[in-house]
Amino acid sequence: MKIPLYQIDAFTSKPLAGNPAAVCPLETWLDDATMQAIATENNLSETAFFVPEDEGFHLRWFTPAMEVTLCGHATLATAWVIFHRFDWQLQSIDFHTRSGALTVTRDDDRLALDLPSHPAVPAAGDEAVAAALGAVPQDYLVAGNGNALAVLAGAEEVRALKPDFAAIARLEADGVIATGPGGAGVDFVSRYFVPKAGINEDPVTGSAHSTLTPYWARRLGKNSLYALQVSARGGELWCEDRGDRTIVSGHCVPVIEGTIVL
Repeated sequence: MKIPLYQIDAFTSKPLAGNPAAVCPLETWLDDATMQAIATENNLSETAFFVPEDEGFHLRWFTPAMEVTLCGHATLATAWVIFHRFDWQLQSIDFHTRSGALTVTRDDDRLALDLPSHPAVPAAGDEAVAAALGAVPQDYLVAGNGNALAVLAGAEEVRALKPDFAAIARLEADGVIATGPGGAGVDFVSRYFVPKAGINEDPVTGSAHSTLTPYWARRLGKNSLYALQVSARGGELWCEDRGDRTIVSGHCVPVIEGTIVL
């Protein structure tokens, strides 16, 4: 069996930056164990698999360790493949996923992903998070999707973090988003740590911005925001708060195209 493989760098306009995702088109589903083995072999933060369904596609995402409920950058990467390698003529693509219906729309040279919002609320337990991050948050919140949000004083504090990943994995939260004000020309910055899913630090995380965008929209009093994820690879995102939905936009760049042979 031969399966096409596309590796796309998402949330960047240059190759070898942003967040790489593997995208595997399928005619019918493989068994879960095989898809997990492919994702583990790829060893990227996410491998996306999709099959045609109704007027759109059924989409699933796997980390090297598990299937996940939502992944923004791999959805954007999948849309890029469908638009540019499958000659999709419509302006948008509908995906059926474990997080419900997701739509990606062409937005000039960017792609815009419509996500469910996951706003965070203040919570206790920041002492353990501070110890795991090696920095004391100004605010600590938890979102309904299981992520914790640690708000630091500024961009340099976020960049300087040297977290204890084993300690983060022991926290109740599924993952920890660290964020702070961005400075000149940037509304906010972030990093995302999720060792429980087999990813110590995700380079650029669309789904985390479904929590970050509502927080910063309220704090800054504006609905449209420009954000940087300041991991080693780095990435840029244009975000819009629409209440119960969040729009996250970015560029995609193809890097590798090949074939998986099973």
